[in-house]
Amino acid sequence: MTGNGIELNDDGSRETCWVISDGAAGNERQALALAQGLGLEAVTIRLRLARPWRWFAPHLTWLVGSAMRCTDGSRISTAWPDVAIGCGRTAALLTRCLRQWSGGRCFTVQILDPRIAPHRFGAVIAPRHDALAGDNVITTLGAINTIDDAWLAHAREQFPALEALPVPRIAVLVGGPHKAQALDDDYLESLKQCLVSLHARHGGSFLVSTSRRTPPKMRAALRSWFTQWPGVFWADRSDGENSYPGMLAWADRFVVSADSVNMISEACATGKPVHAFAPKPVAGKLARFHDALRNAGHLCALDADAPTAQQPLRELPEVVQRARTLWGTHRTALCETES
Repeated sequence: MTGNGIELNDDGSRETCWVISDGAAGNERQALALAQGLGLEAVTIRLRLARPWRWFAPHLTWLVGSAMRCTDGSRISTAWPDVAIGCGRTAALLTRCLRQWSGGRCFTVQILDPRIAPHRFGAVIAPRHDALAGDNVITTLGAINTIDDAWLAHAREQFPALEALPVPRIAVLVGGPHKAQALDDDYLESLKQCLVSLHARHGGSFLVSTSRRTPPKMRAALRSWFTQWPGVFWADRSDGENSYPGMLAWADRFVVSADSVNMISEACATGKPVHAFAPKPVAGKLARFHDALRNAGHLCALDADAPTAQQPLRELPEVVQRARTLWGTHRTALCETES
């Protein structure tokens, strides 16, 4: 590795890296965050699988090469990378195959539970609520991201107009339906009532962002409803530049829909008070995720009149350190095999 953090091969060439995306923006951000932390310049492979491989990923590998294409229709390159980082079940199929196709040379990292044994990868990074264990498993509380003090400072510089909005600036981040948390009319009505009460007590403004997963009907309802208060609303390109980074940087507190592990983790990385809004108790892995964050002091109650700043949830540095250790072990084993 050079002094500027760029990884080099023994012959002085740069280590090559693929970030394998299943098309989900949150998954792609996690994989890119890890590549950046490792000092790698990544090529993003947005993967499309034919049926039935798409249904059974990452289990079905028979004739899988013929079933894979990039989303632009091009074939997957056979110039295998030194490192491959995938996130999500679809990406896990290619990440798994690269280990075999490269003759074991490619160091493969899979983020989130791959649904197959972790030993099929060089490293697996999974949140605690996935309940994975293994010598190569790196456990986190939430989703990894690049948010730190420098990132937030840059975002404030990018979106200086948000500073002029009335305080407290309350960021409202809305995801999409989840098997453990419906985002329906009842959810929307409960969210409205809570935010009306919050604004009545504290005033201020709302910084509202929806995601690709937010149902169009809910997005339209939120857009109409929030016009009654000062603030900004972003749902898509029709609203101009995506101000989500600015919202993270300028918000004084957060209310996040309970479904989104990524948005909750990113809000918690700011160190500001965060509430995961769920009008009814959630269950399963999502409940375990909320409980872990709450027990670690990263979530607060919505009705807290004077919520205090939280310890920022910033797990990338430790994840990078542990991934480097596993990568180093992989390199050593390769050298011993080839000597």
